[in-house]
This record gives sequence, structure tokens and C-alpha cells, in this order.
Amino acid sequence: MIEVRDLTKSYGDHLAVDHLNFTIEKGRIYGFLGPNGAGKSTTMNIMTGYLGATRGEVLIDGHDILKEPEEAKRCIGYLPELPPLYMEMTVEEYLMFAAEIKKIKKQDRTEQVNQVISLVKLEDVRKRLIRNLSKGYRQRVGLAQAVLGYPEIIILDEPTVGLDPQQIIEIRQLIRNLAKEHTIILSSHILAEISEVCDYILIISKGKLVASDTTENLEALMAGAGSLELVVKAPKAQSEVILSKISGIQKAMYYHGEEPQTTRITIETEQNTDVREALFFAFAEEKCPILSMQKTKSSLEDVFLELTQQDDKEDV
Repeated sequence: MIEVRDLTKSYGDHLAVDHLNFTIEKGRIYGFLGPNGAGKSTTMNIMTGYLGATRGEVLIDGHDILKEPEEAKRCIGYLPELPPLYMEMTVEEYLMFAAEIKKIKKQDRTEQVNQVISLVKLEDVRKRLIRNLSKGYRQRVGLAQAVLGYPEIIILDEPTVGLDPQQIIEIRQLIRNLAKEHTIILSSHILAEISEVCDYILIISKGKLVASDTTENLEALMAGAGSLELVVKAPKAQSEVILSKISGIQKAMYYHGEEPQTTRITIETEQNTDVREALFFAFAEEKCPILSMQKTKSSLEDVFLELTQQDDKEDV
């Protein structure tokens, strides 16, 4: 559906987007992640034709977004972080105006507007002025205009920013419903949201693509080396001696425990290695009780921090 080839965008000496290459396939919800200033919004603005690239190209269903803008934009619905709403219009008036701008046939406009109003649940406010709507309803209006014309691709830039928890749940459900008929690209700073809604993730850092995979595969990559957290009733020096006798441990970090005469230890093990039984018997033999032991699972947040911080370290 979308091919991004060698995409680069410079602002003077600042390289906002650095030779990006990726593809978007039909029928998925893509999460677009990155720290502030990573180049996410710039990339999305280029993909939707709002900005020109310094070099490279973006093909939307085979159409170059800069050379064939009308053909390319017919395939895209776009919701910016701040929806471009006209506050003095009613919801219905605004959507009819958006339908005209999108060159939807005059005889089809009323039917399509009614359909998207129903889809995003705006029936109760269709006659109200947009300025009198809550932020959650305004986001729904923005979503409705993005869906008008039934584009195959819908791009959403921070669609839940500033919403309360109930509104966030409602917008997430709307996104899932839209994904049944559309390919969705979702940019968000909320990692839990990306993990909850998306089935494929692109992570960008300093304008570069640092990861592109499913949520499960990214977490599995990070979890290649297992991790254990344990609290033992033993001093650090004795704990080090005990652990030195156990094979399969790659790294151990020691901290003062919250209780007197205890040590908290974080252990990283080799892939597919379970050392819990060996730990139990080794500490028991030295009469040093293990007060707690638990496996820790790598999360999307761990993946994000590892990849973006790694990029920072390479620049040092």
C-alpha cells in the first residue's frame, strides 16, 4: 500500500528524517513510535503530502505523493494531532464541506456523511457547533473526516492525546473497527496504546528506522536472554561467591535489600536457560534463604528504551 524509499528531510543543517525505507502492507494496524523530535510527524506529513522531501519518494498504491498528489491522496485519510476543524460549523456542515473538498460526488455526499457519523457515533451531536463539543467528540469529528471517501489507508497522528481514560478506550475501539476495512497507521507516545491496538510496529529514532516488526517479535528479541529478580538473606560478597558456581548466568547486578541483611539481585541468563532450581539449591546449601524470586518479562517499553538509547550511545 505504501512504499517509502530513501526518504530524507533536512531543515538547514538539521536532518529530521534520515534515509528512511519501509513498506506498509494492506490490512494491518501499524504503530509508529519514537521519542519527541525523532521525525515521526515530519515523516507522516511527507507521506500525506503536507511537506515535500529533500530526497527520496513515497508511493501510495503506486502513485508518487509529490508527482501524482491527487491520485495518491485519494487513498489516504489523515487525522493530524490537532484536527483542522472549523469551530463555527456544525458537525454535519463540516463533514459536508470536507466531502466536497475530497471531491466526493454530490449525489453521494449525504449518504457518506450519514454513514461516517454513524460509524464514529456522532448522531447525538451532528447538529451542534463544533466549538461546543468536548475534546473527545472533536477527535471523533476529525476521525469522521479522515474516513470520508473510504480511503484504503488512514493515518492517525496522536489520536488520543489529551483525552480522558474513557475517551481513550472509545477511540481505541473505533480504531479497531476501522481496521476491519482499512489499513491504519497510528502514531502515539503512549506505548501501552501501541501494544494494545497495533499488530506491527515501526520505531524511529533521530530520523532513522531502528526497528520494524510485530510486537511479539520485538519483545521476543529483547527477551532472548532471560531475567530474574531475587531477594536473598545474604551479604553481597557471599551472594557473588554462590552465583559464581552456577552456569548459564551472563550477568548479575547487586543492590541493597529493603530488609536488613538482604541483597536484591538482578540476573540475566543465557537464552532458554532456567537457573531457578540451581539457585534454590545453591543458596540453601549455604543456609542463605531466598526470600523472593520472579521472572521479569521484557515489555514494549523496554524495547523502545533499549533501541532509542542505543542510538544515543552510538552518537557519543
